[in-house]
Amino acid sequence: MATASVPRQPFQSPTLVPSRKKSVRLTLWPLVAATFFMVSGGTYGTEDIVRGAGYGKAILILLLTPILWSLPTAFMIGELSSALPYEGGYYAWVRRAMGNFWGFQEAWLSLVASIFDMAIYPTLFVLYLTRLFPWFAVGYRGWMVGLAVVVVCALLNIAGVRVVSTTSLWLLIVLSAPFILIVAIAPFKLGALTHAVTKPTTSSVDILTGLLICMWNYMGWDNASTIATEVERPQRTYPRAMLAAVVIVALSYIVPVAAMWMTGLSSSAWETGFWADIAGLLGGPLLRVGLALGGMISGFGMFNALVMSYSRLPLAMAQDGMLPRIFGKLHPRSRAPWVAIVVCAIGWALCLGLGFERLVTIDILLYGASLSLEFIALIFLRVREPELHRPFRVPGGMFGAVAVGITPMLLLGFSVVRSETEQVLGMSSFAFGMLLIAAGVVAYLLNHAVKPEGWTPAPQEKPEAVA
Repeated sequence: MATASVPRQPFQSPTLVPSRKKSVRLTLWPLVAATFFMVSGGTYGTEDIVRGAGYGKAILILLLTPILWSLPTAFMIGELSSALPYEGGYYAWVRRAMGNFWGFQEAWLSLVASIFDMAIYPTLFVLYLTRLFPWFAVGYRGWMVGLAVVVVCALLNIAGVRVVSTTSLWLLIVLSAPFILIVAIAPFKLGALTHAVTKPTTSSVDILTGLLICMWNYMGWDNASTIATEVERPQRTYPRAMLAAVVIVALSYIVPVAAMWMTGLSSSAWETGFWADIAGLLGGPLLRVGLALGGMISGFGMFNALVMSYSRLPLAMAQDGMLPRIFGKLHPRSRAPWVAIVVCAIGWALCLGLGFERLVTIDILLYGASLSLEFIALIFLRVREPELHRPFRVPGGMFGAVAVGITPMLLLGFSVVRSETEQVLGMSSFAFGMLLIAAGVVAYLLNHAVKPEGWTPAPQEKPEAVA
């Protein structure tokens, strides 16, 4: 692993993008779809927001969060991804701006956060499965199903990007249909569910937890940056894709919730996985089955798409000599980083037993630390490389570059407050998260002790110019 004491390796020109294999590149709308799945994957996961805040406040939170949290992040990503469209995305930005130590910490925080983030999606898969088949809620059956999701998605990613992109395309089609039906039926059911009898809920979510879950639902915009080598004209495409995806994700959350508000269904009946029951009340058992299957597919599809994103971090670090070159090994046929995929999948599987809310709390805490480094990198690069070609710039000059990170950082303060009350392994989530952050420094020092001059960089193919 290279260290801060070792001269930084030269970076490629922003007009060049390393290409491992000539293939069809992602254009605007495929990138929007990929970003949608990496961030959202549909309306699923919003149930606890409604329960904790009520309909009116839930819609307000779902409306304000993308403005205060997502848009500033999208602006930051738009500038950095258009200026530095490199393998590994945000890891490469931070490393260039602040050196190898902080680049390593950025990758460490992102990968550790991914362990908790990725464990959420098999958990959602199982939650919706048990709505259809309660048998899977008994004993370790649900955990075994979650493990199967991890294994199958790892195999699909090893099979290649084309398999992942095809899965994502079908996911978009399948997820849209049942929610379109809900929005279409709701106006004809005005107040019809005011006295509907629902199952007793076990959720104890309050408005603060609802806000944290909303932040999680709008989290992960930088994930698409790690696949810059597979995007057509990334300097132009990324900013447009980020802004379009913010609008689409926000609408996919707000419109179905607003539609259900019209029916008069009590917000106290909502809990994680409740969309299937809502569909049953509104459209009968067939629509209920469709929503439950959609929830399972959503969890599966988000996990599948994010494997593609996160696995590129160890690959990029191996190519830079910051990890052993074995992490840069590519499958001979699919060219997928199969070693990185397998190692990450093992880490994700180990966290399947944690509860949904605990996963969200830790995930936001760690992701927030990595996101902070990205906002700092934006400022550092404005100061250190003012002449760097930036096809897209955060408006407002230096003031804009600083101001754009203020509201996301304030919102992250809520995650710190909540993490002090959540318990993981007998300690608060905050203490657990700080231990994981400190472990990144230890990992850097240990790696430096083993390889003071850095690891032998994994081979990279010759870059080709972006059209």
